[in-house]
Amino acid sequence: MTQHTEVAVIGGGQAGLAAGYHLRRQGLDFVILDADAAPGGAWQHLWDSLHLFSPAEHSSLPGRLMPAQPGQTYPGARHVVDYLTDYEKRYDLPVRHGTRVEAVRRDGSRLVVEADTGIWRAKAVISATGSWSRPFLPAAPGRPVFTGRQLHTVNYRRPADFAGQRVVVVGGGNSGAQIAADLALDEHVEVTWVTQHPPRFLPDDIDGRALFDVATARRRALDTGSSDTGGVASLGDIVAVPPVRAARDAGLLTAKPMFARLTADGARWDGGSHTTVDAVVWCTGFRPALSHLAPLNLRGPRGHMLTDGTRARGEPRLHLLGYGDWTGPASATLIGVGRPARDAAREIAHLLRS
Repeated sequence: MTQHTEVAVIGGGQAGLAAGYHLRRQGLDFVILDADAAPGGAWQHLWDSLHLFSPAEHSSLPGRLMPAQPGQTYPGARHVVDYLTDYEKRYDLPVRHGTRVEAVRRDGSRLVVEADTGIWRAKAVISATGSWSRPFLPAAPGRPVFTGRQLHTVNYRRPADFAGQRVVVVGGGNSGAQIAADLALDEHVEVTWVTQHPPRFLPDDIDGRALFDVATARRRALDTGSSDTGGVASLGDIVAVPPVRAARDAGLLTAKPMFARLTADGARWDGGSHTTVDAVVWCTGFRPALSHLAPLNLRGPRGHMLTDGTRARGEPRLHLLGYGDWTGPASATLIGVGRPARDAAREIAHLLRS
């Protein structure tokens, strides 16, 4: 079955919902196609102990403040899912859950969105699929021969799943530090945290509020031709959320250098030392989930899709939202996605009415 709409939004997580809010304010007809069976985006798949970097009032989508979570300064992932579910209902956003988009193609004046439930013909498309569905695993020496359990951040849930085991956590970013801390604070798990470079903790008084301001200031500097401030990366890599701080201050979160290779039963470091390992958790990041856009042939150098703001170069009817700073300052965050979503909706409205 083929259906028609002015705008098709691909992805019903925080970026897709923010897009829907602003498209409605522009008076446009739109649909949001989301692969997940339930609301909440990637937040419904995150590990049990995960909390936001910022208080609720600084973690909101446009139009509605996130309510505080009782007893928590930094809300947990389940609270975010409840907030996104309520947001979707409150604004009566037309989200088609359980609809996986497979391809977007050109067909004259329309973009054809091919999904597993049918076809949508749209005048414009906003891709807001994020990166959670595309975890990155490095080609580490010995990874194929390791006989223990290997999993990525996307598969981690709780320390109880590793009771009595020796676990290596790989990765020097926020996910690596938080999962290593989660395991280290459990007396039933023996954890080794390894990083490619020495971990850089941000000052304890910096949370998501400050990070958003720093990212925004950097984008403004770049847009006006001023010197690059370095943004968030100039401050550090790891936000010292309470569990990370607790593990660090207890001496449980000291990183070792990256191992040289995995063996059948563990990890070996330069110099010959060897540790027996039951499981490896790869906290090695993600790549943007953009395979559905491949038929448009918009990849630039090194496979990167070039944009002006959120608008794709080479296809003015396509906007990319929520993939990181290259589609708007802090656009992969709850508080940061509102502004680029507003700009994308305005540009699309202007394009369709001109």
